[in-house]
Amino acid sequence: MTLNDSKTFGEAIRIYRKRQGATQVQLAAVANTGVRFIGDLENGKPTVQLDKALRVASILGMKIEVPEPATEARNNQETL
Repeated sequence: MTLNDSKTFGEAIRIYRKRQGATQVQLAAVANTGVRFIGDLENGKPTVQLDKALRVASILGMKIEVPEPATEARNNQETL
């Protein structure tokens, strides 16, 4: 699954949570967040806190990788 936006990320969080048979309440307790945060995250709210979102993803066993940029891209600011 390619995560291009907060909505897709939220959908992935929901899928992982449900596959593990956890409720939003249970996930919030384990992640030390509020249930509202989990709901906002799963609904793709774009302003959720990144550190909390990544913690939830990690708890669910999601692996998020960012590839190393190519040498040319690092040396060429025009690629941004």
